[in-house]
Order: sequence, then C-alpha cells, then structure tokens
Amino acid sequence: MSDQRNKVIIFGAGQIAEVIHFYLKHDSPYEVCAFTVDSQYMKETSCRDLPVIPFEDVAREYPPQEYQIFVAVSFRKVNQLRAEKLLECKRKGYTPVSYISSKASTWPGLSLGENSFVMENNVIQPYASIGSNTIIWSGNHIGHHSRIGDNCFIASHAVISGAVCVGDYSFIGVNATIRDNVKIGKSCVIGAGALILEDTKDFEVYVGARTTPSRVPSNRIRNI
Repeated sequence: MSDQRNKVIIFGAGQIAEVIHFYLKHDSPYEVCAFTVDSQYMKETSCRDLPVIPFEDVAREYPPQEYQIFVAVSFRKVNQLRAEKLLECKRKGYTPVSYISSKASTWPGLSLGENSFVMENNVIQPYASIGSNTIIWSGNHIGHHSRIGDNCFIASHAVISGAVCVGDYSFIGVNATIRDNVKIGKSCVIGAGALILEDTKDFEVYVGARTTPSRVPSNRIRNI
C-alpha cells in the first residue's frame, strides 16, 4: 500500500507535465494520482492513463489534506504564469513538492525551495542554493556559492560559474555561460548561447550570436 502522504497531483497536462509525471513515477517516492488544469483549457479527460480534473473541482475530488501538488507550467511570461498558479494552489491549501533527480550530482546542505525540480546530470557544487518554484532542466553546471532565485527556469547545458546570483523570475537558455561573481537581475532573459561577463540590470534580454548558413551548399563541400 502506498504512503498517503506521498500522493501527488500535477497542475498542467502538456509536455512539461508529462515529463514531470515520468520523473516522479520512475525516480521518486511520490505517486502521481491525477492531473489538473483550468476548465477552460481542458482538452482531454485523461493524461498518461490518469484523470484530468478541472482545477475548480480538484480540491473536492483530491483534498489538500490528503494530496500534495506540483505545478508543471513552463516559463511563459518569464515564469510569471507558473508563479501565479502556484499561489492559487497554495490558496486552496495544497503543499507543493520538490524533486532532485537521483542522477544529479549534489552535495550535502543543498537548499531547495518548494515546487522546484532538478533533472538528471546537473552538477550543483557546494554552498549553492536554489529558490522556490524553479525548474532546472538536464545537464547544467551550477557553481559553488551560487544562488538561483525564485520562479526561475534554467534550460539545458548552461554554465553558471561560482558565486553567481540569478535574480527571481529569470530564464537561462540552452548553452548560456555566466562568469563567476556575476549578478543577474530580476526577470532577465539570457538567450541560448549568450555569454554574460558582467552584472545585468532587471528585465534585460541577452541574445546569443546566431550562426548564418554558408553560401556553399553541402553537396559542393569537398572536405568534411
């Protein structure tokens, strides 16, 4: 018999919610029992062989005294939407869960806030901390003494060097690199492949250099 305290519902029913469900099912003590979304966005009544419940009715069918929740929403509106939905869930009385993959490399003393998710192959060095409602996709490096704020989203293979501070509501794109001791302002977007060597201000956007195609087509290349 499963532990009643480990029963979880997932807010969301899209791809991110399906991924979250997979990790919790195969690599956590939690049992996912249902998905929930706002009724106006319901497209199906089931997801991954589990029921999808209108959020307006979820507390009646899955009471917060018996079930916990994870809000599996993307980085839309620079993570604002996920933060809003987490607040709504907490107002209904739900306790958010957090997760660190068994395949992530971490050290004792790691601080991880509520409704945060750390996937596989992340290297998180000593004295780093991760705030609440932050999703860290696979394969990143988070250096020693770095602080990742609340309501952030870090895509894959970013390098966040030592003693970096990432402000709340920020997004770090694939393969972005942040130099040590840099402070990223609140609600910043660091695009894929961007290199950040100095502090940023709040609400700034950094776009990595784009690669343009060669004028020579691949069928005319002699050496490769």
